[in-house]
Amino acid sequence: MTTPVRRHRSPGPMERPLGWARNPLAEFDELINQMGGLLESTVEAAPGAGMAAWTPSADVTETDDAYHVEVELPGVKSKDIDVEVSGQDLVVTGEIKDRERKGVLRRSTRRTGRFEYRVLLPSEVNTEGVKADMSEGVLTITVPKAEVAKPRHVEITERSGD
Repeated sequence: MTTPVRRHRSPGPMERPLGWARNPLAEFDELINQMGGLLESTVEAAPGAGMAAWTPSADVTETDDAYHVEVELPGVKSKDIDVEVSGQDLVVTGEIKDRERKGVLRRSTRRTGRFEYRVLLPSEVNTEGVKADMSEGVLTITVPKAEVAKPRHVEITERSGD
């Protein structure tokens, strides 16, 4: 008596799911970018939508004596940026102007128009000591903490047990 032999076929290229070798997170990021572009183009086409501002990418770090905010603004001139600190609220606003081009623009993914970055800092700050500088398309803002907000090291003294 013979036993049946089971043969396994290796899946051919047509039997693999689409995107088999791709990174699904990269595809998700691309989908989000496309959806954002569609939403922006729809909103910009609406009447009165020219007032909406977009938010640039930024990092906020904290040291013992200050907050450091780095805002990505490639191609923006420092004269087109306004930095304002009021209490614990830091606001960076400005505009990236559309440049005049020759020919027909077929595709554009660069942001233009008004932008606004707003952050509420976690503690009191010294608004008089705020500094901002621009280098290689990154605006760096240093916001010193107020004296009351700085950490203070407390020395421990020892007493005798009398």
